[in-house]
Amino acid sequence: MSAISWVWVVLGLALGQAQTPESVAKTRQPVVLTDAARILHESALVVDAHNDLPWAMREKDGPNFRSIDLRKNQPALHTDIPRLKKGNVGVQFWSAWVPGDTRKKGTSIRETLLQIDTIYHLIEAYPETFVLCQSVAEIEAARKANKVASLIGLEGGYSIDNSLAVLRTYRKLGAVYMTLTHGETLDWADSATDKPKHNGLTPFGREVVLEMNRLGMMVDISHVSPDVMRQAIQVSKAPVIASHSSAFALANHPRNVPDDVLTMIRKQDGVVMVNFYSGFVVPEAVRITRNMFERARKLREQFPDDRAYQEAMSAYRKENPIPPGTIHDVVDHIDHLVKVAGIDHVGLGSDFDGIPTCPKQLEDVSTYPLLTQELLNRGYPPEAIKKILGGNMMRVFKKVELVAREMTRDLNKADPTPLPPSGAKAP
Repeated sequence: MSAISWVWVVLGLALGQAQTPESVAKTRQPVVLTDAARILHESALVVDAHNDLPWAMREKDGPNFRSIDLRKNQPALHTDIPRLKKGNVGVQFWSAWVPGDTRKKGTSIRETLLQIDTIYHLIEAYPETFVLCQSVAEIEAARKANKVASLIGLEGGYSIDNSLAVLRTYRKLGAVYMTLTHGETLDWADSATDKPKHNGLTPFGREVVLEMNRLGMMVDISHVSPDVMRQAIQVSKAPVIASHSSAFALANHPRNVPDDVLTMIRKQDGVVMVNFYSGFVVPEAVRITRNMFERARKLREQFPDDRAYQEAMSAYRKENPIPPGTIHDVVDHIDHLVKVAGIDHVGLGSDFDGIPTCPKQLEDVSTYPLLTQELLNRGYPPEAIKKILGGNMMRVFKKVELVAREMTRDLNKADPTPLPPSGAKAP
């Protein structure tokens, strides 16, 4: 790199950017991995905040995984152990997602517990590779043992069935974050992809956020409306995360984060984890995917049987293919997030095995080193890249734990009696 280019990098980072004049041109040639990028990537802690493998395996093989062996390549999935190792994934948050219609059926808690149990089965089936972690200290111990630190993230606040007691139980079972909504508006929070009912969070929704702070659970603002994003940041005593979201300014899908929220996250010291789904990151794809959640709800109503619903969804996707884009589209989002939120507030949340289309050169968990290469290509210094790959997420988790200890200490001083056995109910 020339002296002039290096000056541009330093100035760019100081302004929250990481582009040289050459990188602004964004040549779209395939990324070629170099030894320098490979060595840097292997030295970094790679954290992926969102992977839906447990649900994908449960759908294909049942909760006990009778036929799928993750020690072998699984071409029908984005994730298996050989590819995790090739991608140098050190910390993986497994999503405990269940369909939103379980709320109407009254089965959200049962299905969520089954999904958590599925994640336990996944981890216990490969003890030489995975270990369940619930804290930063346990993550650090897992990495020293050369194992993939495996954590549980709840995806969709309907899983708590409007009960703080249920939320506390999930935390005891290992859940370390909760995405406040999914595709549908709840009794206490508006979704980004449904009609708003509350103009953000209800009073009970604010209680949920504060109880998550006390429990040491990260508050996840992916999937929520912009008003919920803003209010959750204002209410939360700890930094929030967006576990798998990208930049609205580049791809105006409602699932993405607006610039004013990115600025709030920067001030609150949170982190936005870039989503890899082509439909959220490729501008040309947004036209097709903007109403995907509404379409899914209508198909679910039309086809209540799970198999029929999946067939209908597959047919719809075939009739409405989206352009996959490339790794460059994802790094464009990283660039924008760095520009607006700052280098300390960006991470990775792939959504692998929960998305139907991936960008070229980001087709599975083995491809993370190519992200490192492209960040180098765009002028990011090694230490900045390490922050994006995992350092920022670890910093936020540490702060969430610190806030939880402080809140528990303050609560015990104010009222030493234990919490009641049942949680508050939403109106």
